Amino acid sequence: MAKKGSKVLNFVVWLTGVIVSLAVGFGLIGGTLSVPYIGVVNVIAGWVVIVTTLLGVILAILKF
Repeated sequence: MAKKGSKVLNFVVWLTGVIVSLAVGFGLIGGTLSVPYIGVVNVIAGWVVIVTTLLGVILAILKF
């Protein structure tokens, strides 16, 4: 049987992942963060990260 606090811990871990993903996505788009040697693909990768993160958040909310 799962511990009582595990749901809270799972939510905190999930929320932390969402915040980090959004930070990385916006960093790639804004140029603060970049992957060497891929140039303009950094911006595209940033948008992919943001869109998939938001899609994951929406799907998680609809699941509850």
